[in-house]
Amino acid sequence: MSQSTDLIQSAQRTIRLELEAIQDLLARINDDFVRACELILASKGRVVVLGMGKSGHVGNKIAATLASTGTTAFFVHPAEASHGDMGMITRDDVVLALSNSGSTAEIVTLLPLIKRLGIRLISMTGNPDSPLATAAEVNLDARVSQEACPLNLAPTSSTTVSLVLGDALAVALLEARGFTAEDFAFSHPGGALGRRLLLKVDNVMHAGDNLPRIKRGTSLRDALLEMTQKGLGMTVVTEDDGRLAGIFTDGDLRRTLDRNIDVRQTIIDDVMTVHGKTARADMLAAEALKIMEDHKISSLVVVDENDLPIGALNMHDLLRAGVM
Repeated sequence: MSQSTDLIQSAQRTIRLELEAIQDLLARINDDFVRACELILASKGRVVVLGMGKSGHVGNKIAATLASTGTTAFFVHPAEASHGDMGMITRDDVVLALSNSGSTAEIVTLLPLIKRLGIRLISMTGNPDSPLATAAEVNLDARVSQEACPLNLAPTSSTTVSLVLGDALAVALLEARGFTAEDFAFSHPGGALGRRLLLKVDNVMHAGDNLPRIKRGTSLRDALLEMTQKGLGMTVVTEDDGRLAGIFTDGDLRRTLDRNIDVRQTIIDDVMTVHGKTARADMLAAEALKIMEDHKISSLVVVDENDLPIGALNMHDLLRAGVM
């Protein structure tokens, strides 16, 4: 048998064992899981996650997932907690302690203090009879029958199960809180989702003196001068009372030139797009992008409730803002 075959079979065996461990976990999502969720939902504080070694790495990820899905959480290293970091934990918090054996010395050392302060304790262990599990108000059973490691020593299946159980906890809490995509965006303002869900048209539009604007009856020549000066590739055309009459864009100019129209003699009324598609300042920038894509246009006029132009934006603005 070739080495490549051995490597593939080893990988497949690992994946099968970890899948089986996750499958076994399904039957243990029970009243204890519900109680753990209820403790966290009822808490006025944060979820403080503890874990040593590999459990610490998993705990770090669980804390990050909780924090980004509506449950305020952070990770504390148990060894550091014994040397001052316990001061980060308050009586209103809930502690989620991870230990496969349930007898990790650095965590067990903290149990008397956690109990004395009256802090609610949830454990996630592979041994429901361990000191940590019995001390906890609720134990989440993360046991596995076998590690994927062929020596049955290195944490593999057990860390996968703990990670999945943490994800299940975070998602259940997310749904219980009615956490929305917009809430998620506030936790990720620098990401693509944050930009799409938080950025408004008002944040990217050109307004005030930067808005190209002319009135009906203006010559096409003067309209082109306004477009050149403002550099937006379009100009708004208004009625005498200030309401939107139309829009003239670079695309309209190309079509005009194809008709052999005299730029000096023609007025804007004869070549503009009447009224045109518009957006509102409080609209999501992503909504404005969809209007442009649906109608195959590259510019939008922003109007208020009285149809008065207050701004304009184009595809380049949305591109620079990271919306597309």
